[in-house]
Amino acid sequence: MKIFFYTLSVLGLLLIISSCNNGKSLKEKENLTSSFNSSNYNMIWVPDGEFTMGTDDLNSMPNERPSHKVMLKGFWMDKYVVTNADFRKFVEATGYLTTAEKPINWEEIKKQLPQGTPKLDDDALRPGALVYTPTTHPVDLRNMSGWWEWVPGSSWKHPEGPNSTIEGKDNYPVIQISWDDAEAYAKWAGKRLPTEAEWEYASRGGSDNTRYYWGNDFKVNGKFMANTFTGDFPYNNTAEDGYTGLAPVASFPPNGYGLYDMAGNVWQWTADLYVENDHAQMSAISCDMTKDGSPQPIKATEGEVRRVTKGGSFLCNPSYCESYRPTARRGTPYDTGMGHIGFRCVKSKS
Repeated sequence: MKIFFYTLSVLGLLLIISSCNNGKSLKEKENLTSSFNSSNYNMIWVPDGEFTMGTDDLNSMPNERPSHKVMLKGFWMDKYVVTNADFRKFVEATGYLTTAEKPINWEEIKKQLPQGTPKLDDDALRPGALVYTPTTHPVDLRNMSGWWEWVPGSSWKHPEGPNSTIEGKDNYPVIQISWDDAEAYAKWAGKRLPTEAEWEYASRGGSDNTRYYWGNDFKVNGKFMANTFTGDFPYNNTAEDGYTGLAPVASFPPNGYGLYDMAGNVWQWTADLYVENDHAQMSAISCDMTKDGSPQPIKATEGEVRRVTKGGSFLCNPSYCESYRPTARRGTPYDTGMGHIGFRCVKSKS
């Protein structure tokens, strides 16, 4: 398990560090504008309010506990996750290269690794991303390498390998996007990534303290409310909800605010650094929030930089993570693209 995550971290680090001089400079990107800058097109207003962040339910992950009250100012949030069509507009306007597409320079990378680290083979140094590879039999669920594979040539345009395509999938969530890629898109669009608190509050759609944003029962009148993994994870997806993989955006009902895909389908990047015991720290101090919903500064854990992802994905299953719950949270290496992570943006009130 440690070796697997070390490898993922190294590969992600390789991709991001070695790409510093490729494409337009950050300053150039910040100066770019788009048709979204002067409007709230396809955005939903999330009103001011107080909610219970996290949970005290023991049927949850330790990093979700304990619960604490948070007050937030209102903000605009994208009605849908960013799609392939949306991201294509960004790339066409800016020439942006994603983390997964950027060339890797070993001489630069090795400066960031422990002295004596052997050079990775040429295949491992080719740009790429992590692709979900379903198994044909049960595997140890503690080892993610059983169903994830580093595939050179994978990117947002080729999400399942160099021979795959997004042709005909304009309305699908864009995936294989690192945190840096999501941040770059948000700046171009005149928006930003939501804080973890904003995302969790918005995901509830006005509800509070229920297991799912739609209530405490997984199905409503026998209907699936999100795209998740039905069957035996990770080798037997029965597609009872209609999908074995990604679903087009808005394939399932919206929440109380009218926001789609706030559970399942793709994990979503947030602005926050991941801290394992963040909720414990927050419950012990004031929950006053800034105008954009950012919590008071908290010292991040040392080591690998991770960002909070929320919402779960089409790979979530009760036997593994059941993370299509508002309180579920995960720390994801910021420089890693994966086949089940996307994002949406927000804007503070003008």
